Amino acid sequence: MKKTIPAYPYVTWAITFIIVPLIMILAYSAIDTSGGSIRFTSEHIMKCFQPLYLGVILYSFKIAIYCTIICLLAGYPIAMILAGDTFKHKNLLLFLIIVPMWMNFLLRTYAWLTILETNGILNRLLGMFNVAPKQLLYNEGAVMLGMVYNFLPFMILPIYSVLTKMDKSIIEAAHDLGAGKKDVFLRVILPLSMPGVFSGIVMVFMPAVTTFVVTRLLGGGKHNMIGNIIEHQFVVAGDWGFGSALSALLMLIILISIAISSKLDLQEEVEGGGLL
Repeated sequence: MKKTIPAYPYVTWAITFIIVPLIMILAYSAIDTSGGSIRFTSEHIMKCFQPLYLGVILYSFKIAIYCTIICLLAGYPIAMILAGDTFKHKNLLLFLIIVPMWMNFLLRTYAWLTILETNGILNRLLGMFNVAPKQLLYNEGAVMLGMVYNFLPFMILPIYSVLTKMDKSIIEAAHDLGAGKKDVFLRVILPLSMPGVFSGIVMVFMPAVTTFVVTRLLGGGKHNMIGNIIEHQFVVAGDWGFGSALSALLMLIILISIAISSKLDLQEEVEGGGLL
């Protein structure tokens, strides 16, 4: 008789570090402890829909969408290079992509401060060509650069994983039937790689829309996203109710996005199965 491994440690860990914090967030978002008593209220939730905070949420989604698009446009060709057989140093390239992920996220972001600051490496290089120092920090471009740098590997690796597992005989058959490189890519490789693309989109978009470290360091507090507002409510303002309400709303939006992405991913797998 096959023995089963008890799942109690995992269940205990999930309850302690996932379920309980989620319940606490939902509870804080629905109660008011001011006045020494606990009462249910919808004030925190309604405050989330004020124009100021709706504008921040929309701005956060805009930046996250831009970041995801840039990562996809840059990451897909890199993933194809890594999965191909023509590039001789693909193992080195894969190593260089993975190594920064071993470093702390905060440390990687701090490194860009030394590169982009007024007396940083980049401005010193420009000075060698008699170019005046440029203001490269504390703008939307610096925020976008930091986000793309930190999240690009999360787009490359899922696509690379799918491309390496793709049946090469299908591509060879397409070539044998007279399809050119463009048709093979658009009608064979791209459809079959969509599960990796959707996974990469989710893995980039979710942390991008909630980040606060990049915007604080590289944006100088001038381009706040929803993550910065939530952090401010918990750390500075001490308004745990409103911070929890914002977190719950953002969590709901993310879950809806994941559900839509999963549905699209399933459709692509079905269509890919039909192709095979």
